[in-house]
Amino acid sequence: QVQLVESGGGLVQTGGSLRLSCAASGSIFSINAMGWYRQAPGNQRELVATISRGGRTNYADSVKGRFTISRDNAKNTVYLQMSSLKPEDTSVYYCSMGVTTTNLRYADYWGEGTLVTVSS
Repeated sequence: QVQLVESGGGLVQTGGSLRLSCAASGSIFSINAMGWYRQAPGNQRELVATISRGGRTNYADSVKGRFTISRDNAKNTVYLQMSSLKPEDTSVYYCSMGVTTTNLRYADYWGEGTLVTVSS
């Protein structure tokens, strides 16, 4: 069993910054890709950023140059540094990880989400 726990969400003004964290725990053998997704009310969940085990990153066009994804493999943790936040960034942010468990089974795991609200 693997659990992902996000933290760092909250209320911030336009132009402000927040740092999200997501830590994985449980029967982890290895973690492949990590990523952040978001879902605003009435919208589908969308990709924000991903990072491979080797550190290759990918960003949605809407966040390029403002958000930075990083990971600490020793801590099984992924981060999302968000800067120059806009009201349209308001969403529930979810982390996801591709995990191989100690019984050598692979699956994608998701956190429960953390709310980011950007006020205008």
